[in-house]
Amino acid sequence: MASIGAEDAQLQSMPSASPAKWHLAHSSWFFEQFALGADPAYVPSDADWGYLFNSYYERVGPRHPRAARGLLSRPTLRQVLDHRAAVDTRMDAVLRDPPRRLAEVVELGLQHEQQHQELLLADIKHAFWSQPLRPAWRDDLPVPPRVAASPPRWVTGAEGIVEIGAPPWPAHAAFAFDNESPRHRTLLHPHELASRPVTNAEYRAFVEDGGYREPGLWQAAGWERVQAEGWRAPLYWDEALALEFTLGGMRDIDPDAPVCHVGWFEADAFARWAGARLPTEAEWEAAAAGQPVAGNFIEAGFAHPAGAADPGTGIGQLFGDVWEWTASAYTAYPGYAPPLGALGEYNAKFMSGQQVLRGGSCASPASHLRASYRNFFHPHERWQFGGLRLARDA
Repeated sequence: MASIGAEDAQLQSMPSASPAKWHLAHSSWFFEQFALGADPAYVPSDADWGYLFNSYYERVGPRHPRAARGLLSRPTLRQVLDHRAAVDTRMDAVLRDPPRRLAEVVELGLQHEQQHQELLLADIKHAFWSQPLRPAWRDDLPVPPRVAASPPRWVTGAEGIVEIGAPPWPAHAAFAFDNESPRHRTLLHPHELASRPVTNAEYRAFVEDGGYREPGLWQAAGWERVQAEGWRAPLYWDEALALEFTLGGMRDIDPDAPVCHVGWFEADAFARWAGARLPTEAEWEAAAAGQPVAGNFIEAGFAHPAGAADPGTGIGQLFGDVWEWTASAYTAYPGYAPPLGALGEYNAKFMSGQQVLRGGSCASPASHLRASYRNFFHPHERWQFGGLRLARDA
C-alpha cells in the first residue's frame, strides 16, 4: 500500500472492480467473520463492518451493494488499516493453539487474501487508467527484460483417459479450493497445444487484419460487446497500437511478450482467426501436471507479462505472465459437493455464465498456484491479466 494514497484507495472505476480500501477491509472481515467469529463469545469491534465488507455471503447477512463500494468514504483508510492490525493481533492469539477446524478456516482465509492481492492490483490498474493523467502505481516499477519470442510450435498433448483435479482438501494435506475437486477421469481426444502463449505482435496482426471488424469471428454476445463498447484492441493499448498502460504507466508494447488484458470473447475470436481454438481446461491441466510452478509472478517485481526463453521441445510459460483462457465453461466437476454452511458460497454459486482460466499471472503470488487451480471470469471481462494459448485437433 506504500504507493497507493488514501485518495487512490477510495477509487472504484467500474461495478466489477472494488476500491483498494475495500479489498483490505474485506480480507480482514473474512478472518473476523469465519475464524474469530467461530467463538460464540466473540464480539466484533464494529457490527456495521459486517454489512459494509461482506462480499456475497448471503447466509451471513445483508451487504452493501457491490457497485457502490466506492461511496464508502467512511471508515477511513487509517481506520481500515488499524482494524486490520487489531484483527491480526487477535488472530495471532487464537493461532497459538488452534483447533483443527479453525486452522482450516485460516488456511482458506490466507488463500482468499492472496486472491485479493491480485484483484487489488487489477482494480487499481483500471482505476489509474480511467483517469486522464493515467498515473503509475509505481514510478520505479522495472521494465521486464525483452526476450525474443521463439517461433510457435505445436506440441502433442496427452490422449486417452487422464485424471485431472485435486483430491478434496482438507481430507488431503495439500490445499486446493473446493472447485478443484474431486479428482476425476476424463477423455482427451488427439490434440496439440501451442508451445507458448500468443504474443503482442501476433495479436497486433489480428487487429490490423480487421479482426475487430469481422463479425464471423465472434460469438454473438461478443460481437454485441465489440459494437456497443467500441473494442478495437486489448484493453490498455493506445489507438496507434504502440503503447500500453501498465502499472508503471504508459510504456512501449513489447512485441514478444504475451498479449494481456483480453477477454474470452477476444481470445476465442483470435483463435478462430488463427485457424485454431482454445484448449479445454483438461487439455491444459494434463500438459501442466508434473511441471514446476515457475515463471513470472508478482515476486519477480515487474507486475507485467514478459517474454521467455525458447522452451525447446516442450511447452513454455504455462504458469505466470498471463492467465490463459480456456474453452471450458466454469461448472462443477463430476461428484462435486460444495462445503456446508456459508463457506459453501465461496465458489459453488458462481458456476454459471463464466469461463475457466488457468496458470496464474504476473500479478499472482507463486505460492498460490498449482496445475489444478481454476480461475473464472465472465467472457467479456478484460481488466484481469488474461491472455491465451492456442490449441488444435490432431
